[in-house]
Amino acid sequence: MSDTSFATLPLSKSLLTNLESLNYQKMTEIQAQSLPLILNGEDVIAQGKTGSGKTAAFTLGILHRLNVKQFRIQSLVVCPTRELADQVAADIRKLARSIHNIKVMTLCGGTPLSPQAASLEHGAHIIVGTPGRLQDHLNRGSLKLEHLSVLVLDEADRMLEMGFQDAIDSIIEHSPKQRQTLLFSATYPEQIEKVAKRIMNAPKQITVKATHDNNVIEQTFYSVQNNQDRMIALRLLLNRHQPESSVVFCNTKREVQEVAEELANRGYSAIALHGDLEQKDRDQALIRFSNKSARILVATDVAARGLDIDNLSAVFNFHVAHDQEVHVHRIGRTGRAGSKGLAFTFYSNKDDHRIKLLEDILDRNINPSPLPDNSLLDTPPAASEMITIRIEGGKKQKIRPGDIVGALTGQDGITGQQVGKIAVSEYWSYVAVQRDHLKIAFKKLSEGKLKGRSFRVMVVRG
Repeated sequence: MSDTSFATLPLSKSLLTNLESLNYQKMTEIQAQSLPLILNGEDVIAQGKTGSGKTAAFTLGILHRLNVKQFRIQSLVVCPTRELADQVAADIRKLARSIHNIKVMTLCGGTPLSPQAASLEHGAHIIVGTPGRLQDHLNRGSLKLEHLSVLVLDEADRMLEMGFQDAIDSIIEHSPKQRQTLLFSATYPEQIEKVAKRIMNAPKQITVKATHDNNVIEQTFYSVQNNQDRMIALRLLLNRHQPESSVVFCNTKREVQEVAEELANRGYSAIALHGDLEQKDRDQALIRFSNKSARILVATDVAARGLDIDNLSAVFNFHVAHDQEVHVHRIGRTGRAGSKGLAFTFYSNKDDHRIKLLEDILDRNINPSPLPDNSLLDTPPAASEMITIRIEGGKKQKIRPGDIVGALTGQDGITGQQVGKIAVSEYWSYVAVQRDHLKIAFKKLSEGKLKGRSFRVMVVRG
């Protein structure tokens, strides 16, 4: 790759200045390969893993084409989950800071349709949404796409895995034929190829190989016979390394539930994340994990893909991933932001074929490592650093993070350092507080007032 600075691209001065202020210095590989094509108005299929910089790639394409004076829907980004849609919308707003009066709106399930429809009546420039909810709005006529110039399908493989083919078809049907279509996907199965042929115009295809870095991620493999062995191995390694935050990957939803329940029953700070969870429980699980109120997240690949989890200390593969690229995606979640990561994989004789494929992609021989001594099973599991408090009030009640900090740190309260992450949604808020100061924090919020009002407050546990 030659010069990978953003300044080599035909972007406006204000966009380039904003990129500089956000410390975006060099393009990632996926950006360097896709952005010249995207800015040239071409359809692009880009294959790359989570964290490769794809959101910035399609966002810069959207902002480059946007005419902010025309207050109508010009771009649509379709994401498989609400969490990813929220994350993408936040990234778009950040990259669009230099553009005045831009409106970015999210349309996802889990919230009532009517307020969204009312908001759509006032118009928007960019919509980010999930397939099912977008289809609902198209069917009732509250979402109109006749002025759409850019359509982005983000995590397209996952949307098809989740059964959103019909909803995607409906979105395409309502979109103008003359548009730019950008398809981003971690993998490129045959189903995606078929969709691309049907909905894209002479797309250019780019692939950024999933890679691993032995200097940043320390990978260890352990030979086990069955799930009982796996659970013992998992507990031994958790007790030995005491990771502050780790993800345990399982191949099925049922396994996720069983592993999370067994860990929780043995006193570990563990929560489950899979596709069968209610949206509220899913939101709560992610908030508790990201704010350090739970140390272990047990998840399927589909549930964990696209999640923005920083500083993950360790990744455990309870079972070997179904394919080697997925394995690389899993372990790539640790060892980020310059810190050393740990990746542990349990395998049995049945996995010989998968292990051989992994040896090829990792370019090394895989030999089983010895597990720590069984005496470590007597070590009490480490408690989470924080505990989450839920407040039954949010943006609709005009609550902001500053109000919650103020309520907690007032007279006889806790210090700002003892307050962790705060998440404020439409109708509820969550705040993490240091475990040792829970009693005082709970008393301040339950007996005090926010915005001059009392709100119901509860401690969120397992």
